Amino acid sequence: MNTSPSRFGYGAQTAAQFDEGLRKHMLRVYNYMGAGLVITGIIAFIVGSTPALYVPIFSSPLKWVVMLAPLAFVFFFSFKIQTMSASTAQMTFWAFCAVMGLSLASVFLVFTGTSIARTFFIAATMFGATSLYGYVTKRDLSKFGSFLMMGLIGVVIASIVNIFLGSSALQFAISVIGILVFVGLTAWDTQNIKEQYAENFDEESQQKIAVFGALSLYLNFVNIFQLLLNFTGERE
Repeated sequence: MNTSPSRFGYGAQTAAQFDEGLRKHMLRVYNYMGAGLVITGIIAFIVGSTPALYVPIFSSPLKWVVMLAPLAFVFFFSFKIQTMSASTAQMTFWAFCAVMGLSLASVFLVFTGTSIARTFFIAATMFGATSLYGYVTKRDLSKFGSFLMMGLIGVVIASIVNIFLGSSALQFAISVIGILVFVGLTAWDTQNIKEQYAENFDEESQQKIAVFGALSLYLNFVNIFQLLLNFTGERE
């Protein structure tokens, strides 16, 4: 006689509960990410359209602080996420998004509003499609992780070098390769976020995982957007 849980519906019930919990977890991740993008966009627009704010920042060495501050936040997040509380993780994420808004304010000084809106829509479409793929695919994407991270390191190094070289050809190559890398990272990170979810985690741990997942997806989206601007952006 079969007395397994599935015979009496317990297995199906557990699977249904897990799927519901996973759905809520992913929704929380995307909500954090979306709210972060709203904060970034509002601050970038306000600063970029207010001379009294952007002139003191981008006409002085302060611009380097604004440009490098988001990187410092990412490193801080990576090293402290395990020890900080969920509320601290949230506040750090919101602060990071605000600082990123200051950094991206220069976009409104260089490109037209129409091209920014168009590029945002294209980036959102690309991000949404690849994130959905990462969520639903049964294919194991972990084997691509090391390759994507190597590509990311290469893009970062090349970008730093090109600050001094100012080569348009190198910038074009960086943009093309960078978009491919961050599109791949979007699918990979989405699958990782899905796999990291565990129903027996306490609420505190799940919230921290959601915040860190939102940070990963946020960074992928912002980088896709910035790199696409090099192709679709119309300069002022």
